[in-house]
Amino acid sequence: MPPVTKNLIIVNVIIWAAMALFPHEIGVMMDRHCGLHYFLSHDFLFTQFISYQFVHSGFSHLFFNMFALFMFGMTIESIMGPKRFITYYLICGIGAGLIQMGVNAIEYHQIAQHLTNAELQTVLNEGTHIFNRGLNYTDPMMGSLNYLINIPTVGASGSIYGILLAFGVFFPNRPIYIMFIPYPIKAKWVVVGYAAIELFLGVGHANTNIAHFAHLGGMIFGLLLILYWKKTGVIRKNDTYF
Repeated sequence: MPPVTKNLIIVNVIIWAAMALFPHEIGVMMDRHCGLHYFLSHDFLFTQFISYQFVHSGFSHLFFNMFALFMFGMTIESIMGPKRFITYYLICGIGAGLIQMGVNAIEYHQIAQHLTNAELQTVLNEGTHIFNRGLNYTDPMMGSLNYLINIPTVGASGSIYGILLAFGVFFPNRPIYIMFIPYPIKAKWVVVGYAAIELFLGVGHANTNIAHFAHLGGMIFGLLLILYWKKTGVIRKNDTYF
């Protein structure tokens, strides 16, 4: 297994295990300080654009992300080389966080327009402290806004979707078997299909516990980075065109 892929899996598993073994100490601390918060939250830090990529909400969340990293990351790392691969991985994750932050900003303004200025300032000034005590406002609009501001985004999914995008770009016609589908599908159509599903679910607000637009953000930033590297001729580890 290539070094970056291997070490990313190891680090993510260690962090998840520590959070699972010590949920009230390490778990709470990691969610609060390392999960990506909306920028108006008192818990927001710029470093969270990196750190949130290494925090997962549960075993299934970790397993599927790491399984995809194992399946596709090894191939992409062998093409890009370790340094460029970790750069690609982190930028896809950062891009996913930025897109999710933008979506949250839209939702913030949609909710905020239903609140008075006094109610809005109350949420902004006191909401984080209340949320961290496991409480929230009884007013549905104030509660929704406080939840939006202070609930952290976690997981490597944005980076994983970026890796899937890269696989579809490099090997568009390679067949991929997907669970419950008995026939192989070309990688390029798998990428298009996943992007369409995430867009549909994101616009439809299906399962709000999943950051669908963050997944799309990882793909978008991955594509932009690949196109830039292609233009400059430094996409492969030996600095040649792909």
